[in-house]
Amino acid sequence: MHKKIVIGSLLIILVLVNWSIIGKEKHLVEGKEVYLEVTPVDPRSLMQGDYMALNFRLGDEVYQALPKTEDRRQWRHDIAASDGFVIASLDARNVGTFKSLYIDQPLSNKEILLRYRVRNGTVKFATNAYFFQEGNGKIYEPARYGQFRVDDKGELLLVAMYDKDLKELGVNE
Repeated sequence: MHKKIVIGSLLIILVLVNWSIIGKEKHLVEGKEVYLEVTPVDPRSLMQGDYMALNFRLGDEVYQALPKTEDRRQWRHDIAASDGFVIASLDARNVGTFKSLYIDQPLSNKEILLRYRVRNGTVKFATNAYFFQEGNGKIYEPARYGQFRVDDKGELLLVAMYDKDLKELGVNE
Protein backbone atom coordinates (compact mmCIF):
# COMPACT_ATOMS: atom_id res chain seq x y z
CA MET A 1 0.00 0.00 0.00
CA HIS A 2 2.81 2.44 0.90
CA LYS A 3 4.53 1.66 -2.38
CA LYS A 4 1.42 2.68 -4.35
CA ILE A 5 1.18 5.96 -2.42
CA VAL A 6 4.85 6.75 -3.08
CA ILE A 7 4.56 5.90 -6.79
CA GLY A 8 1.30 7.87 -7.11
CA SER A 9 2.83 10.89 -5.34
CA LEU A 10 5.92 10.70 -7.54
CA LEU A 11 3.78 10.61 -10.69
CA ILE A 12 1.75 13.62 -9.53
CA ILE A 13 4.96 15.55 -8.80
CA LEU A 14 6.42 14.67 -12.21
CA VAL A 15 3.23 15.76 -13.98
CA LEU A 16 3.17 19.08 -12.10
CA VAL A 17 6.87 19.78 -12.77
CA ASN A 18 6.51 18.99 -16.46
CA TRP A 19 3.34 21.10 -16.69
CA SER A 20 5.28 24.02 -15.22
CA ILE A 21 8.15 23.51 -17.68
CA ILE A 22 5.74 23.38 -20.61
CA GLY A 23 4.13 26.62 -19.36
CA LYS A 24 7.49 28.41 -19.14
CA GLU A 25 8.51 27.18 -22.60
CA LYS A 26 5.22 28.45 -24.02
CA HIS A 27 5.82 31.78 -22.25
CA LEU A 28 9.30 32.03 -23.85
CA VAL A 29 7.95 31.31 -27.33
CA GLU A 30 4.70 33.30 -27.26
CA GLY A 31 5.57 36.13 -24.88
CA LYS A 32 6.02 39.67 -26.19
CA GLU A 33 9.66 40.71 -26.44
CA VAL A 34 10.49 43.70 -24.21
CA TYR A 35 13.82 45.25 -23.22
CA LEU A 36 14.26 46.94 -19.85
CA GLU A 37 17.24 49.10 -19.01
CA VAL A 38 19.35 47.69 -16.19
CA THR A 39 21.88 49.16 -13.86
CA PRO A 40 24.06 46.06 -13.33
CA VAL A 41 26.50 45.24 -10.59
CA ASP A 42 28.83 42.29 -10.94
CA PRO A 43 29.30 40.63 -7.56
CA ARG A 44 30.63 37.13 -7.06
CA SER A 45 28.68 34.49 -5.19
CA LEU A 46 30.98 31.85 -3.73
CA MET A 47 28.22 29.25 -3.51
CA GLN A 48 26.51 29.92 -6.84
CA GLY A 49 29.31 30.95 -9.18
CA ASP A 50 29.30 34.18 -11.17
CA TYR A 51 26.23 36.32 -11.54
CA MET A 52 25.18 39.86 -12.21
CA ALA A 53 22.95 41.57 -9.66
CA LEU A 54 20.27 43.49 -11.52
CA ASN A 55 18.43 46.67 -10.73
CA PHE A 56 16.01 48.01 -13.33
CA ARG A 57 15.61 51.71 -14.11
CA LEU A 58 11.87 51.04 -14.44
CA GLY A 59 11.87 49.72 -10.87
CA ASP A 60 13.41 52.97 -9.63
CA GLU A 61 10.67 54.90 -11.43
CA VAL A 62 7.96 52.65 -9.97
CA TYR A 63 9.47 53.29 -6.53
CA GLN A 64 9.17 57.05 -7.07
CA ALA A 65 5.51 56.68 -8.10
CA LEU A 66 4.43 54.47 -5.18
CA PRO A 67 2.51 56.14 -2.36
CA LYS A 68 4.72 57.24 0.52
CA THR A 69 4.05 58.28 4.10
CA GLU A 70 3.24 61.94 4.67
CA ASP A 71 6.90 62.82 5.16
CA ARG A 72 7.56 61.24 1.67
CA ARG A 73 10.65 59.37 2.92
CA GLN A 74 9.20 55.90 3.46
CA TRP A 75 6.70 53.65 1.77
CA ARG A 76 3.42 53.23 3.44
CA HIS A 77 3.48 50.12 5.59
CA ASP A 78 0.65 48.45 3.63
CA ILE A 79 2.70 48.35 0.38
CA ALA A 80 6.08 47.37 1.88
CA ALA A 81 5.60 43.82 0.53
CA SER A 82 3.11 43.95 -2.31
CA ASP A 83 2.59 43.21 -5.99
CA GLY A 84 1.26 45.50 -8.67
CA PHE A 85 1.34 46.43 -12.33
CA VAL A 86 3.06 49.22 -14.19
CA ILE A 87 2.35 50.47 -17.69
CA ALA A 88 5.48 50.69 -19.82
CA SER A 89 5.60 52.59 -23.11
CA LEU A 90 7.42 50.74 -25.89
CA ASP A 91 9.61 52.46 -28.47
CA ALA A 92 10.37 51.17 -31.97
CA ARG A 93 12.97 48.75 -30.53
CA ASN A 94 10.56 47.46 -27.82
CA VAL A 95 12.49 49.20 -25.05
CA GLY A 96 10.09 49.78 -22.18
CA THR A 97 9.98 53.02 -20.19
CA PHE A 98 7.78 54.08 -17.29
CA LYS A 99 4.42 55.60 -18.13
CA SER A 100 2.33 55.12 -14.99
CA LEU A 101 1.19 52.71 -12.34
CA TYR A 102 -1.72 50.60 -13.58
CA ILE A 103 -5.16 51.46 -12.20
CA ASP A 104 -7.47 49.65 -14.65
CA GLN A 105 -6.90 52.15 -17.45
CA PRO A 106 -6.90 50.99 -21.09
CA LEU A 107 -3.58 50.45 -22.88
CA SER A 108 -2.57 51.62 -26.32
CA ASN A 109 -0.88 49.26 -28.78
CA LYS A 110 2.55 50.75 -27.85
CA GLU A 111 2.10 50.05 -24.15
CA ILE A 112 2.49 46.89 -22.13
CA LEU A 113 1.46 45.82 -18.66
CA LEU A 114 4.31 44.53 -16.45
CA ARG A 115 3.97 42.91 -13.04
CA TYR A 116 6.28 44.10 -10.30
CA ARG A 117 6.88 42.95 -6.75
CA VAL A 118 7.96 45.06 -3.79
CA ARG A 119 10.22 43.03 -1.52
CA ASN A 120 12.60 44.22 1.18
CA GLY A 121 12.20 47.83 0.12
CA THR A 122 13.03 47.14 -3.54
CA VAL A 123 10.89 46.97 -6.68
CA LYS A 124 11.66 43.77 -8.60
CA PHE A 125 10.78 42.50 -12.06
CA ALA A 126 11.00 38.70 -12.57
CA THR A 127 14.49 38.39 -11.06
CA ASN A 128 17.23 40.41 -9.43
CA ALA A 129 20.13 38.35 -10.80
CA TYR A 130 21.46 36.98 -14.08
CA PHE A 131 23.65 33.90 -13.74
CA PHE A 132 26.39 33.04 -16.22
CA GLN A 133 29.24 30.57 -16.55
CA GLU A 134 32.07 31.13 -14.10
CA GLY A 135 34.85 33.24 -15.56
CA ASN A 136 32.63 35.00 -18.14
CA GLY A 137 32.08 38.18 -16.15
CA LYS A 138 33.91 40.39 -18.66
CA ILE A 139 31.50 39.33 -21.41
CA TYR A 140 28.56 40.77 -19.46
CA GLU A 141 30.16 44.01 -18.25
CA PRO A 142 28.66 46.05 -21.16
CA ALA A 143 25.12 44.88 -20.26
CA ARG A 144 22.59 47.72 -20.44
CA TYR A 145 19.33 45.89 -21.19
CA GLY A 146 17.62 42.73 -20.12
CA GLN A 147 15.48 41.02 -22.73
CA PHE A 148 12.23 39.68 -21.33
CA ARG A 149 9.29 37.74 -22.63
CA VAL A 150 6.02 39.03 -21.21
CA ASP A 151 2.85 36.98 -21.20
CA ASP A 152 -0.71 38.32 -21.37
CA LYS A 153 -0.86 38.49 -17.55
CA GLY A 154 2.17 40.81 -17.34
CA GLU A 155 4.52 38.14 -16.01
CA LEU A 156 8.12 38.53 -17.17
CA LEU A 157 10.83 35.95 -17.90
CA LEU A 158 14.41 37.16 -18.33
CA VAL A 159 15.86 35.67 -21.53
CA ALA A 160 19.23 37.33 -22.18
CA MET A 161 21.39 40.38 -21.59
CA TYR A 162 22.09 43.00 -24.29
CA ASP A 163 24.49 45.92 -24.71
CA LYS A 164 23.58 49.57 -25.41
CA ASP A 165 23.04 48.77 -29.12
CA LEU A 166 20.76 45.82 -28.30
CA LYS A 167 23.42 43.29 -29.32
CA GLU A 168 23.04 40.06 -27.38
CA LEU A 169 25.88 39.31 -24.99
CA GLY A 170 27.34 35.86 -24.48
CA VAL A 171 26.62 34.47 -27.95
CA ASN A 172 29.52 33.16 -30.06
CA GLU A 173 32.00 34.15 -27.34
